[in-house]
Amino acid sequence: MAWFSYTGADPSQPGSYTLSSSGTPTCSSPSEQMCALQAANNGSDKPVITDALKNEIINSLQNQVDGPNVHLKSR
Repeated sequence: MAWFSYTGADPSQPGSYTLSSSGTPTCSSPSEQMCALQAANNGSDKPVITDALKNEIINSLQNQVDGPNVHLKSR
């Protein structure tokens, strides 16, 4: 599994992420928004976003908490 920095507009789309080469990415403000996720690499340096991972993204954003594979920007 690899970490991907959120660089796009839709957290549920693989094209909104960039492969991180330095482990868990750090993010600045605005707070409590998508920062990064951990997922399998699809072979084109984009994450494989499963239904379970989409649910984790939704849960993390709605509850403003990190998940096992989802990292939000610091408060």
